[in-house]
Amino acid sequence: MSTYGQFCPVAKAMEVLDERWTLLVVRELLYGSTRFNELRRGVPRMSPALLSKRLRSLERAGVVERREAGGRTSYTLTESGRELSGVVEALGSWGVRWIGTLGRADLDPHLLMWDIRRKIPLAAWPRGRTVLAFCFPDVEPRQGRWWMCVTGTGVDVCDDDPGFEVTATVRADLRVLTEIWRGDLSWERALATGLVRVDGPTEVRRGLPRWLGQSEAALVPRP
Repeated sequence: MSTYGQFCPVAKAMEVLDERWTLLVVRELLYGSTRFNELRRGVPRMSPALLSKRLRSLERAGVVERREAGGRTSYTLTESGRELSGVVEALGSWGVRWIGTLGRADLDPHLLMWDIRRKIPLAAWPRGRTVLAFCFPDVEPRQGRWWMCVTGTGVDVCDDDPGFEVTATVRADLRVLTEIWRGDLSWERALATGLVRVDGPTEVRRGLPRWLGQSEAALVPRP
């Protein structure tokens, strides 16, 4: 590990944390991912080899603990790793307030659907199985169709048709749904102006903002 050659605690902390992707891996662990493949879904553009390297670095630094059980490997944050929660939250809030512009390269359907999936408020959904199909017309067809299957016990998201009857289809540009999720655009405005279309029962259109919700970033006041 390279060093800054300074006694400053900020410099010593950044020796551990400022390598590319490192804090995003910590973010994923804070959000509850423990398996390697779960971590990959949260950083889909990070290579498996680099993810392994960053996990080893964090383990050596005492931020992550690696465990083996039943032939499966899991990763959890140590006490020092969990203390980074405030750092990650503060960076996220700062980014929302001051780094608002999203480029095309920042839009990723895999990450968006994964992030929505893990924060779904299950209690708000109808009982039984609800299947939503998502269509992103501004994304190439191979990545522009997604299915979300929600039951009382969990949520599955996939880019292959699971074969269940679709309750409703949600159509929106990837940028639009990303901006809604971040809180840059409200559900009410997007539905009223046709930026989001819901082909299905009226109760789904009415319930969609409550069912999907928004990320924590939506709660951050903008300047």
